[in-house]
Amino acid sequence: MNMDAHRKDLYPDVTASGGLGPAMREAAQLRGCDTGLGPWAVDVVSIQTTRGFLSIDPATEERLFRLSVGIPGFDWEIGSTGDLGLLVEAVAAWREGIPLDELEERFEFMELDEFVGALERGEPTSSQWAELLSSDFNRRQWNLLRRLRADEVLRDMFPTISHGAVRLCVDAMDGRSRQVLVDEVNGELYEVMRVGVPGASWVEVPAGDLIAYLRAALNEE
Repeated sequence: MNMDAHRKDLYPDVTASGGLGPAMREAAQLRGCDTGLGPWAVDVVSIQTTRGFLSIDPATEERLFRLSVGIPGFDWEIGSTGDLGLLVEAVAAWREGIPLDELEERFEFMELDEFVGALERGEPTSSQWAELLSSDFNRRQWNLLRRLRADEVLRDMFPTISHGAVRLCVDAMDGRSRQVLVDEVNGELYEVMRVGVPGASWVEVPAGDLIAYLRAALNEE
């Protein structure tokens, strides 16, 4: 038996379904759980959740579905199992927001120490601030970044640079959480826009009002 044939035999259920996506949808349907996996997903599986993107990568040497969670620039492996049914149940539970300690207790294959430890240390937010403030590519935004990070509330927001403006996101792991864009016009004037708010547009905010304005915008439901 050649190696390719042997590897195909590791995942007969996946092959029979036409790909990992269809196989996961079928397994989830049998178990009555919702993985949130779109009908377009075939071989590459990545699922957006309120705790990052879940990615499933089948190993080639042995039957093992490797599960990881990440956001752009950060990635953590959180366990692996050869049981497709157990995998989809774990994905569904993660999407539901079940507490991490309960997840680890319920699914013995999950290894969340590194991920939990990172969150407890304020990661990935603190690393992201440091990265942006040490990158020459973002030199134009350094003054604004320093001003925002100096605030005890805003420094807990996850920062990125988007088309030259600083984007602050309430939850580093959830790209759908409240966000604002801030652009420095000059040292005395800024432009701010709330992201994802219907009809939102750029608003000019004087330097003295900037921090209070951003705090209020990021605190609104």
